[in-house]
Amino acid sequence: MVFDYSDNVLTAFIDGEIDHHTATAIREAIDERILKDKPCVLRLDYGGVTFMDSSGIGLIMGRYKLITSCSGKIEVTNIPRNMAKVVKLSGVEKLGRITIKEN
Repeated sequence: MVFDYSDNVLTAFIDGEIDHHTATAIREAIDERILKDKPCVLRLDYGGVTFMDSSGIGLIMGRYKLITSCSGKIEVTNIPRNMAKVVKLSGVEKLGRITIKEN
């Protein structure tokens, strides 16, 4: 995973699969950076995600809880179209700004 931190926005570029095997490592890496950088906005970029089960939704919801406890906001960007319906049905849209990948 690659991170970018600028202008009080921490962006986590997530690649590959998000399932119960990979979610823990992803979560730990993101949480460590949130606590270190204390961003105003956490942006989770799902543009490189090739597969996601419910762990991907849990990843968003857990990071939402952490970032809001630090007075920040969450954005989830570049959600692949084939995963967008699951994200919308989960109600994650109510937590912050959500964008669907164009291609």
